[in-house]
Amino acid sequence: MEKITNQIAQELNVKNTQVENAVALIDEGNTIPFIARYRKEVTGGLTDEQLRILGDRLNYLRNLEQRKEEILKSIEEQGKLTDEILQATAAATTLAEVEDIYRPYKQKKKTRATVAKAKGLEPLAKIILEQTETKDINEIAKQYININTLSEEDKKNKDKVVATAEDAICGALDIIAEDISDNADFRKKIKKICYREGIIATKAVKEDEPSNYEMYYDYSEVVSKIPSHRILAINRGEKEEFLKVKIDKNEEKILYAMEKAIIKGQTQFTEMLKDTILDSFKRLIEPSIEREIRSDLTEKAEEKAIKVFGQNAKQLLLGAPIKGKTVMGFDPAYRTGCKIAVIDETGKVLDISTVYPTAPQNDVEGAKKELLKLIEKDDIDMIAIGNGTASRESEAFVADMIKDAKHEVSYVIVSEAGASVYSASKLATEEYPDINVSIRGAISIARRLQDPLAELVKIDPKAIGVGQYQHDVNQKRLAESLAGVVEDAVNKVGVDVNTATPSLLSYVSGINSGIAKNIVKYRDENGKLKARKELLKVSKLGKVAFEQCAGFLRIIDGENPLEITAVHPESYEKAEKLLMSLGFKTEDLRDKEKITTLREKLKTIDIAKAAKELDMGEMTLKDMIEELSKPGRDPRDEMPKPILRQDVLKFEDLKEGMILQGTVRNVIDFGAFVDIGVKYDGLVHISEMSDQYIKNPSDIVSVGDIVKVKVIKIDNERHKVGLSMKV
Repeated sequence: MEKITNQIAQELNVKNTQVENAVALIDEGNTIPFIARYRKEVTGGLTDEQLRILGDRLNYLRNLEQRKEEILKSIEEQGKLTDEILQATAAATTLAEVEDIYRPYKQKKKTRATVAKAKGLEPLAKIILEQTETKDINEIAKQYININTLSEEDKKNKDKVVATAEDAICGALDIIAEDISDNADFRKKIKKICYREGIIATKAVKEDEPSNYEMYYDYSEVVSKIPSHRILAINRGEKEEFLKVKIDKNEEKILYAMEKAIIKGQTQFTEMLKDTILDSFKRLIEPSIEREIRSDLTEKAEEKAIKVFGQNAKQLLLGAPIKGKTVMGFDPAYRTGCKIAVIDETGKVLDISTVYPTAPQNDVEGAKKELLKLIEKDDIDMIAIGNGTASRESEAFVADMIKDAKHEVSYVIVSEAGASVYSASKLATEEYPDINVSIRGAISIARRLQDPLAELVKIDPKAIGVGQYQHDVNQKRLAESLAGVVEDAVNKVGVDVNTATPSLLSYVSGINSGIAKNIVKYRDENGKLKARKELLKVSKLGKVAFEQCAGFLRIIDGENPLEITAVHPESYEKAEKLLMSLGFKTEDLRDKEKITTLREKLKTIDIAKAAKELDMGEMTLKDMIEELSKPGRDPRDEMPKPILRQDVLKFEDLKEGMILQGTVRNVIDFGAFVDIGVKYDGLVHISEMSDQYIKNPSDIVSVGDIVKVKVIKIDNERHKVGLSMKV
């Protein structure tokens, strides 16, 4: 375990004790959000992101150690364990290296070499490989001819027959070829050459066939430099049978290195061994190593894509809520009509309707009359328009229609990714059993504007639509990563235990879907919870779960004002002492005027001195002070608000040099897509993000950011817009 701790500490650039303590907490069953928030002193302030990386590496390295033990045991049982194998296994840092060490000792399926060994040709292979015998090898090989000693039945089986000296030598060379290919040292060196100097080359399967992969129809790039998005694009092109892919290697250098290690001067065996080395490389090593390198590149590219997807999803989940507004959800469509749902500031459905302002009906006047009536009746402040099919035609209609409203109404374009998945889900059926599937999408779109987090947790994270090649990556790994992202986002914001849906509650630290349903059931049967400790009455929610979840659940109008903050019940006494030392009591947290005075006094606290007096860690005290300064605050309030629009911009209106304001919709390896209010999102290439060199677009922008951009390129034919942030 000490070795694993050292390695993780080095990788994360933190102290060994931080890793040891974090591992102990994880092994005890504590969740990442709980450790990150309430055990900062123990881990030295490791963030949720660092803790998730730590957890992933811990699993990998533990599996690596377990695999090492398994292969050493297997080799020992074969009586072939040596000090060299022990040292090489101890030094191996990846599962691939360990498998290369084990390769010669693995139970093999039938190969040319295993057939030759069954014929008793191993001693001949040894003679050839030692290269010391001066007697003519053909004369020696005659000793292995067995055709005259076999039964008539065995003579019919070519896998048993050695008919000539040439057969014997060929079989012996097959054994040598396989031994060379199983040599872990050779494989390691060849991989190193391929990674350093290899070139990925792609060609079209049919050169004249159009596709999305035309840039790769005759393409090459150094293995060590190729970015992850290109690896995933090439993989997809190959899978869809548009591309042929290979890795070009410095074959001469590889063969020279192998010959130098195997051939011992000029002998009768020299040319024979050169041919065998070439055969071993071309037939056995090259295909296998190419698969391994492609697999390794894909794995790294997938990890990068999953990380980018996670960052984007987190930003989307933490989008600023629009509070205290009545919203009309507008789900655009053509033939089936645009679905309308009006929800009040609490998310309750007030009205539903279907209008037909788009083709083929084009009932603009009828739709206008219906929506203006709803705007007046329900006092609607905003309209959330889904960004799917017929979105821009609907936007043009809405922009024109709200000009005739009796009070000011704005509209916002909202991502509707996953809305249809949610609409038809079991969860949506339970929430709205009496509402048509198609209308549920409009409710979801409206609610996404009011509270993105509460609505988006109902959808499979993969369907959120802010990734890059998310359908091509390892789905199990993606699901695990995104579950962690959603969990971190939910726990960062905190959850109102009296209004949250089971979907939202199930992402709270320590609460699974069963307990989430039990909380809602308890709420339905007993009314609103008045205190966090009441959670202990919920079925299956024991002391351990309570410790993990309590600090993340908020009780807005409860008995204890501390419960609108993230202060954990284990720290209530200390929070009360701190407030008393400043001349306040917990009840003052409900008084806005007193909070203003309290905030100023909290700024004057000597952290080191107060932490000592209260017998608590400085990091925990800082968190407590922040919570008491802004009781009930929502961290999402600091995020950029959506751009409210009242007029429409058409693609045809765009001109090069125009300066516009837009919302970042997606961040990928090579740039960011920005919604500038036309039908198609514009691309800010990484080279147009800053005058300085940028390694990663996510260092500059995040999903949801409001950015100022300049139109630098318009492709009318393909409806593509090039943007620059160098405004």
